[in-house]
Amino acid sequence: MHINFSDHFLKIEKQLENPQAVIDENILIDLVNALRPSDPHDTDEIAQKIQAFIDSLLLTPTAPALLQTFLLRLINQYKQVSLYADSGILSLDGFWNQLGQRLGGHFLPLIEDVSQLKILIGKIFYLESDSVWLNNIDDKDWATLFGLIGQSNSNVDEKHAIQGEMIKAITVLSYRISGIGLYPEFINAQPELTEYESPFLVQNREIIEFIEKYKKQDISSQDIAVVPPPDASQAFVMLEQCRDVVLKIRRATKRIGVSLSLTYLLSLLEQCLDRIELLLYLVVDDSEGRYISLGNLISDLTKAHYSEKSVRSLLSTTSELIAFQVTENASRTGEHYVSTDTKGFWGMYKAAAGAGVIIACMASLKILAARMTMAPLMQAFTFSMNYSLGFILIHVLHFTVATKQPAMTAAALAATVQQRKGSKTAQIAELAALIINIIRTQFIAILGNISIAIPTAALITFAWQFYLGEPLLTHTKATSLLHSLNPFTSLAVPHAAIAGVCLFLSGLIAGYFDNMAVYRKVGPRLKAHRRLRNLFGQERLNRFAEYIERNLGALAGNFLFGVMLGSMGTIGFILGLPLDIRHIAFASANFIQGLMTINGSPDIGLIIVSFLGVLCIGLTNLFVSFTLTIIVALRARRVRFEQWKPLAKLVMTHFLTRPSDFFWPPKQPLELEENTSTSGGKKTEH
Repeated sequence: MHINFSDHFLKIEKQLENPQAVIDENILIDLVNALRPSDPHDTDEIAQKIQAFIDSLLLTPTAPALLQTFLLRLINQYKQVSLYADSGILSLDGFWNQLGQRLGGHFLPLIEDVSQLKILIGKIFYLESDSVWLNNIDDKDWATLFGLIGQSNSNVDEKHAIQGEMIKAITVLSYRISGIGLYPEFINAQPELTEYESPFLVQNREIIEFIEKYKKQDISSQDIAVVPPPDASQAFVMLEQCRDVVLKIRRATKRIGVSLSLTYLLSLLEQCLDRIELLLYLVVDDSEGRYISLGNLISDLTKAHYSEKSVRSLLSTTSELIAFQVTENASRTGEHYVSTDTKGFWGMYKAAAGAGVIIACMASLKILAARMTMAPLMQAFTFSMNYSLGFILIHVLHFTVATKQPAMTAAALAATVQQRKGSKTAQIAELAALIINIIRTQFIAILGNISIAIPTAALITFAWQFYLGEPLLTHTKATSLLHSLNPFTSLAVPHAAIAGVCLFLSGLIAGYFDNMAVYRKVGPRLKAHRRLRNLFGQERLNRFAEYIERNLGALAGNFLFGVMLGSMGTIGFILGLPLDIRHIAFASANFIQGLMTINGSPDIGLIIVSFLGVLCIGLTNLFVSFTLTIIVALRARRVRFEQWKPLAKLVMTHFLTRPSDFFWPPKQPLELEENTSTSGGKKTEH
């Protein structure tokens, strides 16, 4: 690729003829425009353009020195410390203040200080995609390019000025790290920090000692062009120890829980550690690694120029660890929702069958509650309590609602993806076996729910008519109920999707409260509650506290899931939107109740269409909740799984060859051979 950079070099030379003139940044903007690829993801075009620029520098002997002088003088026209110490790093204001500032900035943009170097970054790299192609530049190209530009030993004063600004930024970051390390959230998460000298404090002492040596050396060597910088190895060691503490705290969150504040501080601390190490490398490293660090810094600062104003970036940065903890709780629960043998298979059926009895009663109670004339808010409350208390009773009795499982099993599946055991083919085989086990467990759970909910609902409907002499449903209500199950002429499927979203949210809520129970020490605090101890006695209170600590997430998730189901219709009424929910277990009970109370004998077509609607509702419930949860679980783990096609092919092949495994437990635990995936697995290796 041939690009003529001669005109750019001539403009730079002409600009530098007057040493007192203000450097024009437009020359650099034009130069970057020439280097900018048409596609920021096209690594070949990026490499060709960078190589063409390097070749032009080699062919024009004076160009590297001119470009160095131009860049140094341009940079020194701006204030730099804020760019190095703050850009791309979360503010100590905290999450909520930052969120408010960024939201406000979208409606009323902030006034920017034009004397800051970050303004120049925005002018040069004015496209948000610029950080992408800068990040795609090969490290060797960065080293070669900046090696050429930096080979001249002139401009000593300008270099010292920039290094001085970096030293100031390093000082700011070091004090910031030591301050964050003393926050109570860190002490609570890592009590050992109080038992010995904290690495967050020691790193500050080492950094200050390094800076003092650097300043003394700088003063005593004014007449020497090249002076080796002082040793910073001890500072790097202490920064690495700070990273170890952060890693320990992240691991401890599985045991002690996590809060939004702790998550925010961990992200902030990691960003400060990354930046201070990068700046230290730029100051002390005289190898080509220094130039690679400079390239990484430019890429980071360009990305930060846009992300530091982005609400999405803030939410993404602070949500991943919390989302991981929420789904981590769910994944541990989800492992209990997957049966692999006959014993587990029938155990799931019994648990689901028990829930079927309660679901039939809940469906009947809702029909009776709907008869009453109530204000919309009171109706929403009544329906919500019916659902919520019913779901809590199901949990307390250790029964199972089938569609509650996907939010748990999807997180377990994501955890399996993250482990990345063995080859890609082996991983696909393991995932396929897990998916088949999940499908079989879902099948028997749904069967358990509806096989008992339907006859129980029928018995309640019959008993109501037999003892009270009137049908549970009027003909009009029965017709309306059956119509609401029709997948072709009603909103049954969209309403089932809404229920799927509610199922997904209930899974996240359960994980959140499980985390809160640990982080806020709910169990120990209940045990120490004086009034409860006087009321129940210490032994009973201990049992109650331990139960709440273990089950707070499930209880809260079930309760709020019931509130969502019970209030959705009222929300739709208030908003004037056709919002409602359809859940397979309740739909199956309503199906038989509608058929038994409709006038005359229902025709076979009505029965088939209504039952088909029940099945569609169930599939939609499962698909929506499972899909949403696995997306969140994978994102929380920062996992990208790219073998979906061979995985789907392997599952489908197994269905065609051994369909019974999807509905009945095999005699031996399911293990798919790696070679079963044949071409699908091999293709992913290349």
